[in-house]
Amino acid sequence: MRRGDRQLRRGRTRHDMPGAPGRCPVPASRTLEIKMATHPPWPAGWTSRHLRHIAGIFRQDQNPAARVYESIGPDFFLAPAPGWLNLGLWESPGSEDEAEKACSRLVQTVAIPLPENGVILDVGNGLGAQDPVIAEVLRPRRLVAVNITEWQLSAGRDRLREAGALPVAGDATRLPVADQSIDGVISVEAAFHFRSRRAFFDECFRVLRPGGVLSFSDIATERLPLGPLEVLAGLTQMRVFGLRPSAAMTTDQIAAAARAAGFTGVDVTVCGDLVIAPALQLIGQRLRSTPAVPAAPAGQRTAARLLLSQVELLWRRRIIQYILIRAVRP
Repeated sequence: MRRGDRQLRRGRTRHDMPGAPGRCPVPASRTLEIKMATHPPWPAGWTSRHLRHIAGIFRQDQNPAARVYESIGPDFFLAPAPGWLNLGLWESPGSEDEAEKACSRLVQTVAIPLPENGVILDVGNGLGAQDPVIAEVLRPRRLVAVNITEWQLSAGRDRLREAGALPVAGDATRLPVADQSIDGVISVEAAFHFRSRRAFFDECFRVLRPGGVLSFSDIATERLPLGPLEVLAGLTQMRVFGLRPSAAMTTDQIAAAARAAGFTGVDVTVCGDLVIAPALQLIGQRLRSTPAVPAAPAGQRTAARLLLSQVELLWRRRIIQYILIRAVRP
């Protein structure tokens, strides 16, 4: 290990996990003890994780995003493709045939600005499906995957092993990484879940070496909702997905926060038409076709249809937008 690569401070690693504005560029190329239930069964298809998620809508804990993804689980019936939780970067209007490629393409596109053969930090790595893609694109000397949700690290252990990635349980706003020890930071569709984007940017600036690059995708809120329908849609999405009010930032505000943290060369690409629109089309098609979502109970499909209609409203009225940002640490 090179001297500059001693980047991990005391953190919780998972070696011992159970079971061991412009047009968006498109590149070419988890032993359970069984006990008898002493309470009435949950509604069909609903688990204790789902009910904790619902309770969190009314009273959020310190880590609402973890509750959301615990509820979604590793086999979310509306995930674009198995193991993938991002919206994808699409060449088609949103077809099943392209779903996995679109998810991979988004990760490739976010990864490309980062330096090759360096030390790469993946912040908010989901179920790990993106890490083999990052490894293939960048051929990193070391790849570290940070996730605040330990069960996701466990669920994605095979993918992390495939990528040669070191899994670390940690908070994006308090990274368990030494100063100036990282060459590139990537974060795909996670920053809106962090306690504070500015705190995340400050941490990225701290851990990156001079000349290091931050590349991430995010969902911006371009204006506050107006009228009862927009307000209801916005508030519902915030509570269901465990978002804090501070997550509602415009594209310009997000870029300004990166600059305020010290980054230069902040470059923004707006690409909601190639991300949000096709993803909504795919989800809508699945919800209209019952055989496409056989594992989902009717109650969950009904809830999903309601949430989808709200996101469609927010997108149609351009309240939300999808962005890619690249920035350099001087």
